[in-house]
Amino acid sequence: MSGAMNFRKCGSVLVTGASRGIGLQLVDSLASGAFSPGKIIATTRNPSSAQKLQKLAEKYPNIHIITLDVVNQDSIEKSAEEVGLLVQDKGLNCLINNAGINVSADFQSVTAEKMIENFHTNAVSPLMITKTFLPLLKAAASRGGAGMGIQKAAVINIGSLLGSVELAMDSSFRWYPYRVSKSALNMVSRCMAVDLEADGILCMAVHPGWVRTDMGGVQAPLTPEDSVASLLSVIGGLTEKDHGSFLNLTGEPLPW
Repeated sequence: MSGAMNFRKCGSVLVTGASRGIGLQLVDSLASGAFSPGKIIATTRNPSSAQKLQKLAEKYPNIHIITLDVVNQDSIEKSAEEVGLLVQDKGLNCLINNAGINVSADFQSVTAEKMIENFHTNAVSPLMITKTFLPLLKAAASRGGAGMGIQKAAVINIGSLLGSVELAMDSSFRWYPYRVSKSALNMVSRCMAVDLEADGILCMAVHPGWVRTDMGGVQAPLTPEDSVASLLSVIGGLTEKDHGSFLNLTGEPLPW
């Protein structure tokens, strides 16, 4: 967990899709660990129904819950205003675009509507959220000194091994909407890395493993706790050499 200790130097972390699964575990592990950052901003579409997240916020005062519907631009802009009031001129240090869905459909059952639904949430939303939050990320980056990393400003996109085009021929998962959306997220991550580099904002994509969540299913080999422990170690240890990369939860590069 050596990399995760760097979160102690991180003033603020925002996690989208924080009401369940990997997002909820990210918030829990960040809040309860010895490396807890100054502010943990947990976003969810319906805070009133996010009971587990609400309980965490009652226990840890540095958790701030904010409403965010990732496919609604008005909601994105409103949440950015609320986050701005929280972080003030210190800006936002780390944005973790975690919110995602899996619209399962094979070649026979896939429709245009299913493709667009998955594409909007998994690929378009991280781009729109990052674009809207860019002033806050720039503010943090301007105060962070040399180099790149979460102590300065970073955008972390939670991707998937199933988005790798190179590895697609070796997989039995015929999830057209999900896989295409995650492949598109890889390109979004790569393009944003080019555009954000001049401002010193690190941008990359990371695969969390196959995790035992509502989305991953009970057959998945990894618990949320194990996945997030590895993720936080990797994310916390990122430097400029990792800018624009696509990494496994072990920190190893994955093929695009």
